[in-house]
Amino acid sequence: MTSLRLAASLAGLSVLACSTQPAPAPASDSPAAAEHQVMVTYPPAPPSLWEQKTRELENDYDLRTLWSWTMTSLGEQCVIFELADVRRVDAVLRRLSSDPRVGSVQRVSTFEARAGDTYNDPYGHLQHNAQTLRLGQAHRWATGKGVKVAVVDTGIDIGHPDLKGRIAVAQSFVDRGEQTFTSDVHGTAVAGVLAAVANNEIGIVGVAPNAEVLALKACWPRTAGARDAVCTSYTLAKALDFAIANRAQVVNLSLSGPDDPLLARLLKAALARGITVIAANGGSRPAFPANLEGVLAVSALGLTGPSPPPPRQAAGPLAAPAVDVLTTVPHAAYDFFSGSSVAAAQVSGIAALLLERNPHITPAQIAALLRQSATSLSDGEKGTAISRVDACAALATALGTGGCD
Repeated sequence: MTSLRLAASLAGLSVLACSTQPAPAPASDSPAAAEHQVMVTYPPAPPSLWEQKTRELENDYDLRTLWSWTMTSLGEQCVIFELADVRRVDAVLRRLSSDPRVGSVQRVSTFEARAGDTYNDPYGHLQHNAQTLRLGQAHRWATGKGVKVAVVDTGIDIGHPDLKGRIAVAQSFVDRGEQTFTSDVHGTAVAGVLAAVANNEIGIVGVAPNAEVLALKACWPRTAGARDAVCTSYTLAKALDFAIANRAQVVNLSLSGPDDPLLARLLKAALARGITVIAANGGSRPAFPANLEGVLAVSALGLTGPSPPPPRQAAGPLAAPAVDVLTTVPHAAYDFFSGSSVAAAQVSGIAALLLERNPHITPAQIAALLRQSATSLSDGEKGTAISRVDACAALATALGTGGCD
């Protein structure tokens, strides 16, 4: 599994309410449908004023309202409009951007999710990432107990025996998403890396085996059983708003792509509330949301190639093991995954460990601890520096207990 990535083209079980009535279910989950859509937000105002603006915009621009909902975390109304003729989108966006009734306007982006010490868990010996992170030693001090981690991804197999008791909330923000929730591969794999139960004589152990996972489905598989998936700005925004409103302490985003204004505002709101946001960095340059200030970008670390860097070599981006990482898949099964999606999940797990010991630690402090305790390595192929995270060293540094040996 590689990282979740955002396509270059712009583009339930929901408890979130519109200003008046719940938003209707999306007519289609097709990425092609997003090309006909624009996303508008209104500043805080009485719901009746929002409704009036919507009717006026429909008439003035020949638009059809698909969905509307209130973003609790921002106090704003979001409306998705559809244009029958995709050729009009650019012109309508330009006009709406200068319309005083509108707070912000953008296209609806389309995202892609692509499959890129001693425990009694029988497959634990196959988890090279657990050995690299020194989870056995780290778990002496913390297991992520009580920490809420929002996995904004595809659905998660909440019935998987190695995730039993770890899914605190299961919510879908995708049309018909509840129908395939527990068969989704990508989210199930990310959740297993993050929070698979330890010492249950089943399968594997997660980085934070006692964390509380908020399974927020904002993406859906391209085809049944596929590892890769797609999402949109709309579904991701609803999931992020839910995570903020429900006081998640960590948000895992195994996705990347072009900048998205509304998602950026929601992520800044999350960071301002002290929520640690972790995102996969799937390329040589961090893409959105990994490039957003305050978001922890995590790169994929291979099995071979890294070596101690030359003296005075600057520390590089944070990285975690990301080749053949064993994790959970639907229907009580396991499989090996690769890519920055699983790398990000591991760092989200370490953040949960740190938050268990200090619930008031800030995202900036978590980032500093991870960098301070990381092992500096050199990418043998590119000759660039990377900083390999170490769960045990991060906790030891935070607690002042000395080394991990």
